[in-house]
Amino acid sequence: MLKESPFLSITLDINNLIIECNHTMESILDKKLTGMDITTVFSVWKHPLRSKLIHAEYKDRIFAFIVGKINDTEDKMLYGVETSDFAMLIKENKDLKNLTRELDAIIENSYDGIYITDSNGLTLKTNTAIERITGIPKEYYVGKNVGTLINRGILKNSVTKKVLEYKRTVSVVQKNYVGNETILTGSPVFDDNGEIEKIVTNIRDLSDLNELQAELVKVNKLNDKYKRELQRLKNKPDQLKDIITKSEQMKMIYDTAKRIANIDATVLILGDTGVGKDVLANYIFSNSSRSKVGEFIKVNCGAIPAELLESELFGYEGGAFTGANSKGKPGMFELANRGILFLDEIGELPLSLQVKLLRVLQDGEIQRVGGTLPKKIDVRIITATNRSLKVMVEEGDFREDLYYRLNVIPIKVPPLRERRDDILPLIQLFLQQISEKYHLNKEFDYDLKDFFLSYDWPGNIRELSNLIERLVVTTNEKVISMEDLPAEYHQANDVTINSILPLKDAIEAAEKKVLTLAAKKYENTYEIAKALESSQPTIVRKLKKYEISIRR
Repeated sequence: MLKESPFLSITLDINNLIIECNHTMESILDKKLTGMDITTVFSVWKHPLRSKLIHAEYKDRIFAFIVGKINDTEDKMLYGVETSDFAMLIKENKDLKNLTRELDAIIENSYDGIYITDSNGLTLKTNTAIERITGIPKEYYVGKNVGTLINRGILKNSVTKKVLEYKRTVSVVQKNYVGNETILTGSPVFDDNGEIEKIVTNIRDLSDLNELQAELVKVNKLNDKYKRELQRLKNKPDQLKDIITKSEQMKMIYDTAKRIANIDATVLILGDTGVGKDVLANYIFSNSSRSKVGEFIKVNCGAIPAELLESELFGYEGGAFTGANSKGKPGMFELANRGILFLDEIGELPLSLQVKLLRVLQDGEIQRVGGTLPKKIDVRIITATNRSLKVMVEEGDFREDLYYRLNVIPIKVPPLRERRDDILPLIQLFLQQISEKYHLNKEFDYDLKDFFLSYDWPGNIRELSNLIERLVVTTNEKVISMEDLPAEYHQANDVTINSILPLKDAIEAAEKKVLTLAAKKYENTYEIAKALESSQPTIVRKLKKYEISIRR
């Protein structure tokens, strides 16, 4: 019957020698096989241990055999078929085993805990990481239902149940059995019918992340502190975009200016002529959000005739007056909309315009000359003056209500003689700028620098800058010395430096110089008397003696 079997049939002894094979097998192999070793007949003969399946190949033909026993003997009977599909199944089975092994390795070596259940919440698989996160051996979970684990207090909440309920990925944050904060993310695995067959839960211990986050916040704060300090130290010399802040007074002023840059309150900058009030105003604008959407418009209230100042500030409608543009013209307030309007020398503003400025500050509206309708504007006002507005209010030259509106954030810029730490850095800055401008290479000798440090600079920074430019462009030598100073500075220097005079003359010279400086700074004899700790009649008499006029 073996010979007539429709299947491929082979009988083997214990040594894999062929006892008998049927005609079908012989016709395929085209030779007599009795007594031959079966493993030498086929080019490929694979018989895994403890398996009843054999994979064989012969001349590009693939066979599969099933092994069976013959009665109680040790001989074997092989029944087989020729099929390439079966070989593919074997290959796929092998690939599947390799893939399973790889997935098991990935799951086991994951830093996060992996927790897999079926659709009923029965735990199928976990990894070793779950032991580190929960403190419970992974074997404890396998085979247990999540409901049981909740009842025992092992879990406080079940993300598995929420995944089954919502049929989507769900995340929850909870404390585990040992009190550590964890985040659980459950994701459904669907079968071919769209039903959930498994839930894969990823468990991450947040305690390490929370500690890292706290450390990161601390490091970032420290980093920001170091950046600010480095930025401050990198200012050469103590410089912010050509602004010298070597002295403590100027550092405090510009720190304040930066803090108030985005506060829309009015700023009143006080200080002598030439101290850099307009530079400070521009710095506030540059560091404000208004610099991104608006303009910085500067108006010198003392440089424009009073009869023209109103139309310059508020604009005018077409035909408002003789010679006016027929289409009208916007004023400085409109041009500065969403930006900053800097009103320099605000003390020179006529009383009639002070009323209109007060309305702008109160209502945020302007009205053009010759216009009938007010117009809303969004302008921040910064003003500056070298006069005492408070004294002007007492004398009736400045409106008290406007003064308090402007004096919300007052900033007093000290004169150069009160911040001598800034003089050498300013010299270095101006010398560099002027040398680059005129393509020259000049320097100052030691005595000249010493003079710069000791001189009182009644014109402040503007005077210093002008003198340096004058010296650089007019001297022939590379090194500029005391001999190159203009005559008026030699006279001032002679009174205070290296001058031997009769004591009476020296006293009068010093007295004249002090009174000259005071007359340039203060606006009346009362202020001078107070500053010099003298009486007002004495000041009047000495001013007349030295023919000194008070600055107006």
